[in-house]
Amino acid sequence: MKKVAVILCGSGYRDGSEIRESVATLWALSQARAQVQCFAPDGLQADVVNCLTGEVVPHEKRNMLVESARIARGDVKPLTDLKVEHFDALIIPGGFGAAKNLCSFAQKGSGGSVLPELKRVVQGFFDNKKPIGAICIAPAILALALPSKNLTLTVGESGETSQEIENLGHRHQITRVTDCCVDSSHRVVTTGAYMFGSAALHDVFSGIQKCVQAVLDLIP
Repeated sequence: MKKVAVILCGSGYRDGSEIRESVATLWALSQARAQVQCFAPDGLQADVVNCLTGEVVPHEKRNMLVESARIARGDVKPLTDLKVEHFDALIIPGGFGAAKNLCSFAQKGSGGSVLPELKRVVQGFFDNKKPIGAICIAPAILALALPSKNLTLTVGESGETSQEIENLGHRHQITRVTDCCVDSSHRVVTTGAYMFGSAALHDVFSGIQKCVQAVLDLIP
C-alpha cells in the first residue's frame, strides 16, 4: 500500500487549508487505496478570517494543528514528526492559508520563504526522488522551497502568481481546472483547483483526482 503524507495548515479557505480541496485530496487517496497521514505545523495561523464577511478577526488566535484536526477527524500529527523515509509521496492542498501559514508568498511573493520544517520536508522528498503534489496556490510553496530547479508548475491561468513563480526560476504551464500538470522528470504534479475562483465543485474534484492519481503513478 502506497503511503502518502498530506500537509494541512488550518481549516478554511481564507486563513487555513481549503476544506473542499483537502477533502477532495483525501477522497481521491482513499479511492486509490493509499495509506494517508495528515500533518500540520503546531503553531498559530498568520491570522483568523471571518469567512462570511472576509474580514480579519484581530484579537482571535487559532492553532494550525488544532484547526487541521477538524478536517482530519482528529488524525493529524505535528509537521515536525514527518519523516520522509516513512512515506512514498507528499501532497499539499491549497487555500489562502497555505500562502500565509506555510510560507510568506502571500506577503512577499517570490521574495518570500517557506516554513523551515516544511522546507525540510519538501527538499527531502525532492532529493529522494519521491513525488510531490501541490494544489491551488500550493505550487508557490514548491517554487519557494526549490528555487532555480526549473520545475514545471501550474496555478491554472497566467497572471501575477504565475509570474512570481517564473521569477524563482521555474516554468508555468497554463491548464484548465479539470487538468493537472505533470513534471515527470522532477516528479512534481500540480493543479489549479480554486485558483479558478468560480470553478464548479465537480470540476475542482476532477482536477484534484487527476493530480492525486498522477502523484501515485510516479511512485516506483
